[in-house]
Amino acid sequence: MGMMSEFKDFAMRGNVVDMAVGIVIGGAFGKIVSSFVADVLMPPLGLLLGGVDFSDLAVTLQEAGEGVEAVMLKYGLFVQTVVDFIIIAFAIFLVVKAMNSLKREEPAAEAPPEPSKEEVLLTEIRDAIRGS
Repeated sequence: MGMMSEFKDFAMRGNVVDMAVGIVIGGAFGKIVSSFVADVLMPPLGLLLGGVDFSDLAVTLQEAGEGVEAVMLKYGLFVQTVVDFIIIAFAIFLVVKAMNSLKREEPAAEAPPEPSKEEVLLTEIRDAIRGS
């Protein structure tokens, strides 16, 4: 029963729950960005480059034969994935930047107030008495 209690304490920490929510939202955000890149961004980019469909870009390493599929190097899909990554990384950068700007800066610890003239004078007198 002790291990279950430890696991419950671990799982219910705020950071773990926040992280789980972030992972779920991040996964959904990744799908949105992938769709944006594949369905919205890449078709016009391919059109500008002469009607290229990036998902079809590939180099055939081995032709298909009897009962054997072709071996292809699909670099077009790799280009799409790189564009996905760049967009996601930029979006995360913007979110982190916005969160950092919202954080309040901790006020610096105030220095203790300067002693009054009377305290300074009394300290000097005390030190002079001790010295004699």
